[in-house]
Formats: sequence, C-alpha cells, structure tokens
Amino acid sequence: HLATVVTISGEIDAVNVEQIGEHIRRFVLSDNPVVLDLNAVTHFSSAGISLFCVLDEECRGAGVEWMIVTNPVVGMLLGEPAEAPYPVTGSVHEALRYLADGINRRRQLVLPLVKKSA
Repeated sequence: HLATVVTISGEIDAVNVEQIGEHIRRFVLSDNPVVLDLNAVTHFSSAGISLFCVLDEECRGAGVEWMIVTNPVVGMLLGEPAEAPYPVTGSVHEALRYLADGINRRRQLVLPLVKKSA
C-alpha cells in the first residue's frame, strides 16, 4: 500500500476543525505518505487552513510526504494548484501516481550507488 488516504466529507469550519485535525494526526506514520482527500467537502471556511498547517508540521516532523486532494470549494481558499503553499492535486489517483513516481525516482538515484558498492 502506497499511502494512507484520509477522507473528510461535509463541512470544515471553526466548530469542527480542531477535532478533524486530531483525527488526521493519528494517520501520520513515519513510513507512510498521507493523502488528505477533501473531494467530498461541501463547505470549507478559512479556519480549515489550520488543518494544512498542522498536517504539514506533523508530516515534516515524521519525515512523511503528503498531499491534499482538493475540489472547487477547498480550492477557492488555496488558489491555483501551482501557487498553493501545500502539495495539492485533483484526485486520489493523481496523488498516488505522484507518490509512486517519487518512489521510482528515488530508487533510480540509489540504484547506481548500490551497484558501485557491490
């Protein structure tokens, strides 16, 4: 399994953002990337941005890659994917493909080193 996918649906606002953040933190493990799937979010207030700060801090501390799957509701606050301050994509499939490509790139970098030492 390539990553832990955490799916949140419904509304994210000041009332529930802390509870959602606690829930998400449980899935940050030192050996597994995290995909935060917000595709089914119907309302995303500016308080929800704190989720990204928390997740970014947790993942950096654990040395874990992560991505956000956005939809138009969430994207309105984050802006264009290329300009977003966090790693974003449009689908879980795209996120997993991106993570798999990253693993393959790292393997290709390490392979010549392994051959030289053998």
